[in-house]
Amino acid sequence: MPQDPTDRRVVVTGPPRRALPHARHRSRGRYPHSSGYYRPRTEIDEQTTLGHTYVRSLMRIQLRTGLTVFAVLALLIGPLPLVFAAAPDARRLEWAVLGFGLYPPLVLLARWYVRRAERNERDFVRLVEDR
Repeated sequence: MPQDPTDRRVVVTGPPRRALPHARHRSRGRYPHSSGYYRPRTEIDEQTTLGHTYVRSLMRIQLRTGLTVFAVLALLIGPLPLVFAAAPDARRLEWAVLGFGLYPPLVLLARWYVRRAERNERDFVRLVEDR
């Protein structure tokens, strides 16, 4: 009986997958507790739902920090054209505000952002490292 080429079985191979062993077959070196507890770093490495949640929490905190900085920046710089339009004869005031008055708040805001982002990352590493 001749086989039709569309009915042939095809062997599909791919890279081996890293599957979590069952609780009763766990090795002691890789998974320290047989109670089902995994370290967060393992969850992130294995790309589980919980690991995805950890990473998304870091991304959400970093986004919130960035949006906060953007809002403060918009409130700081946004009304300046209105202020300058309200006082058209105050050209020296415009240059003083733009040249000297704006940079210290921008530097402080940038410094706050960097320190906050580093603190968020440090807290995340502490969570993942389980310290």
